[in-house]
Amino acid sequence: MKIVELDGYAANPGDLSWEPMRELAELVLYDRSKPSEVVERVGNAEMVLTNKVVFTDEVMAQLPNLKYIGVLATGYNVVDIEAAHRRGIVVTNIPAYSTDSVAQMTFALLLAVTNRVEHYADMNRQGRWSRNPDFCYWDTPLIELSGKTLGLVGLGNIGSKVAQIAHQFGMDVFALTSKASASLPDGIQKTTLEGLLAVSDVLSLHCPLTADTHHLINEQRLQQMKPGAILLNTGRGPLVDERAVAKALASGRLGAYAADVMELEPPTKDNPLFSQPNAFLTPHIAWATHEARQRLMDIAVANVKAFIEGAPINVV
Repeated sequence: MKIVELDGYAANPGDLSWEPMRELAELVLYDRSKPSEVVERVGNAEMVLTNKVVFTDEVMAQLPNLKYIGVLATGYNVVDIEAAHRRGIVVTNIPAYSTDSVAQMTFALLLAVTNRVEHYADMNRQGRWSRNPDFCYWDTPLIELSGKTLGLVGLGNIGSKVAQIAHQFGMDVFALTSKASASLPDGIQKTTLEGLLAVSDVLSLHCPLTADTHHLINEQRLQQMKPGAILLNTGRGPLVDERAVAKALASGRLGAYAADVMELEPPTKDNPLFSQPNAFLTPHIAWATHEARQRLMDIAVANVKAFIEGAPINVV
């Protein structure tokens, strides 16, 4: 069987091995693929791997031999799932591979806001501390997390891990979740979205991107948040209205926005968030630790192996 990987560079820029995949099937590997190249590159292959290359019904209609799409991510919105099911194409994803890494990045972003380590390290490289008349200095607010309230939108694998870490910092945790209150771990209180916005000193987004969650955080809901609150987004960029967030930062209504994802990736250089000093943006790297990417590769191989053997796993 033949398998085509259309955009393998992000998951494996060269520090991991594709050999386990090659042992299962003939592998044709591309670092990146433009939409116009997809049909020709897949050709008569039965299987394809994609990270961000989109598979619409129109694309799948031109690939009559295609039987399997392996999404190299947890989110699978790059595939028209209904169309794939209708065409008998199996679609799999990679669940839970990046839980620890994304939870870690969530707190890296939060601590960047509260402690500004990079700011002080950079200032000291420029000699700021060496010129100081006192043994210490600070020119930003320094915020202690203990006693603060963390609000979580979504309580899946990552949200639950973030809650565990928050408790170790001494934070109170509230969550908007579909889970029943009785099933929640100790120390997590279920509430409504309105309740979450009202109580959260820090609001962290960990829900899927759907029609209902697109621009979940918009101008109206930013007004419902506590003045000066911190907003974190390691979920999906379009969960927030970035222009509304930039406006709230500029007015001081929102204390800080720290995100690893943006509505458009890569973003345009004139995105209004880039001009806001209290916007802390990283380039979608929460998932990209070596350890997480190795898990991703291992699960991808297991998914393909299971499909070839006729018992597919992680099917969406």
